[in-house]
Amino acid sequence: MAVTGNSGSGKLDITRILKHWSAGDRDAAQRLAPLVYEDMYTIARSYFARQQPGHTLQPTAIVNETYLKLLNQTSIKVSDRKHFLALAAKIMRQLLVDHVRTKRREKRGANWDRISLSAVDDPKHDQNIDLLILDEALKELSSFDERKMALVELRFFAEMSLEEAADVLGISRATASREWRFTRAWLSRKVGDVEGS
Repeated sequence: MAVTGNSGSGKLDITRILKHWSAGDRDAAQRLAPLVYEDMYTIARSYFARQQPGHTLQPTAIVNETYLKLLNQTSIKVSDRKHFLALAAKIMRQLLVDHVRTKRREKRGANWDRISLSAVDDPKHDQNIDLLILDEALKELSSFDERKMALVELRFFAEMSLEEAADVLGISRATASREWRFTRAWLSRKVGDVEGS
């Protein structure tokens, strides 16, 4: 997993702060920031490492924007660090997709927004996928199986291992593995169909 580990007491602090935040304590968000910033930055940095050079958005900017969006939520219902990072990864994906759409309107034909889905399991394999096409495929996937879509977000955007993603989703490692294989195959077909390959 790309995100860094925290000490046992650090995890307890995060869990306690998240409970306070879920209960409506707005100051809890400020206390949480230094405890999760490095993890959020690692997620963002790993995303940008899989892109073509030439993008204008930087990991620090996406982390800050993600945290601001989290702060503006009236209520946040997460139980622990992994759930928080899963929510952060979802928000990052939305922000990145919005950024790509804006850049596409400004400059047609750029391909800096292509990413590698296969790099999740095999970093040496380079199957580039257009982020907007992936986003459309994930929307379709969520229309019939929200959990599989969440699994892709956790594995690809939050770079969680199958074990960690299974824990966040409350499913067994075997179920996560089976669903990941299915979802990867489905996405490969879907993206291939959309791209005409």
